[in-house]
Amino acid sequence: MKFRTESDYLGKKQIPTDALWGIHTARAVENFPITNRKIPSEFICAYGEVKLACTQINNDLGFWDSKEKSSAIEKACSEMSNGLLNEHILVDVFQGGAGTSTNMNVNEVIANRALQILGKKPGDYQIISPLDDINLHQSTNDTYPTALKIAAIRLLRDLEQKVLELQEIFQQKEKEFAHIIKIGRTQLQDAVLTTLGREMSAYAEAFNRDRWRIYKCEERLRVVNLGGTAIGTGLGAPKKFIFRVVESLRENTNIGLARNENLIDGTQNNDVFVEVSGILKAHASNLLKISNDLRLLSSGPDAGLGEINLPQKQAGSSIMPGKINPVIPEAVAQVALQVAGNDQIIFQACSSGNLELNQFMPIITNALLESLLFLKNACDIFNKHCVAGITANEEVCLRNVESSTATVTALIPKIGYEKASKIAQLSKKEKLSIKESVLKSGVMTLEEFERLITPEAICKLGN
Repeated sequence: MKFRTESDYLGKKQIPTDALWGIHTARAVENFPITNRKIPSEFICAYGEVKLACTQINNDLGFWDSKEKSSAIEKACSEMSNGLLNEHILVDVFQGGAGTSTNMNVNEVIANRALQILGKKPGDYQIISPLDDINLHQSTNDTYPTALKIAAIRLLRDLEQKVLELQEIFQQKEKEFAHIIKIGRTQLQDAVLTTLGREMSAYAEAFNRDRWRIYKCEERLRVVNLGGTAIGTGLGAPKKFIFRVVESLRENTNIGLARNENLIDGTQNNDVFVEVSGILKAHASNLLKISNDLRLLSSGPDAGLGEINLPQKQAGSSIMPGKINPVIPEAVAQVALQVAGNDQIIFQACSSGNLELNQFMPIITNALLESLLFLKNACDIFNKHCVAGITANEEVCLRNVESSTATVTALIPKIGYEKASKIAQLSKKEKLSIKESVLKSGVMTLEEFERLITPEAICKLGN
């Protein structure tokens, strides 16, 4: 392998001749061999868009005297924004320096790719410099959080769509199961009658709230600090650049971005990420609760509740023949737990920044984007591989209704509490179904009994 020599403040280093990354990336790779996890592609593409907007404004303001040079840089930025240079971003997701290693990796790759476009060799930084050209009028401290917000907005939109689809599939199940009467339970004990459709409607409504929260929280991320450079004072950047660069980024991304009126606040305070993460945790809490409900309702199949059937996806045991586990809800529940953990990380990291900058931006980025990606994928498999295929065990639901003392509660408006209690006692004492006890006691006719336990009767609001 052939090498080129690159220099920085700390000295010299040998870099593979054709590598698009340079000495800053090489040092970061050596310094942070922590997770072997690379920067998410969504973040890399967003960073390319940030660099493209900066390049366009610098070009418009006449900071390069060569049209070929500016065009090559713009083309390299566009390639990065389209995901064509992802393989060259090598730094670990965990790194010191508030994201400087990522920014420098991006700068070096864009510079060297632009050099290739000009027909030059990577490393010829006298022609195009990662710092003097690609990072012109910028800092890690304004480009990095701006790229994070763009990536997060795009993933929020993807997640919103998946949550909508989950809401809609539960609404379908609400209609499909509207006629199935079953026992409602509180504290895991028989309570009163409901319908399987009503249970599904509650799940749909929970996801409807999640979808609305996710949609609304995008606006929290639209305010960016691009142009603030190091600490929000705009040091080193001309005023025209500061006032125009976000407009360029807004046009390129088609996202309603706005420059923070207080760039110092936008650089040092990251509470917006805590807010967004909290909304993701709220969605995760619904996923956890509902996935566990489905596991419980489908438990058995012979010795559990067994009121619904989940799609059978894979063999459940290496030792118990015929055992099928609810693997999709289990996986979804684990995602929910991970998101809750990430929320705590984001809270700790955002509140641990010092003075004019938060040094923990990389872990904030990793946790937030991971939560968004995991939730999007979890909602998708929950919908397609679980909820869409749920079927009802109507016979089990009916048998429970006929045998449970919970059914007696539905009779109270007609016969009163005392007589209803006696029917429950008779059922227990003589091991009769509630219907048999009602008929034996003579308190009402079969027609009257059946009328009180129709879906319409038990679902109406009030007596």
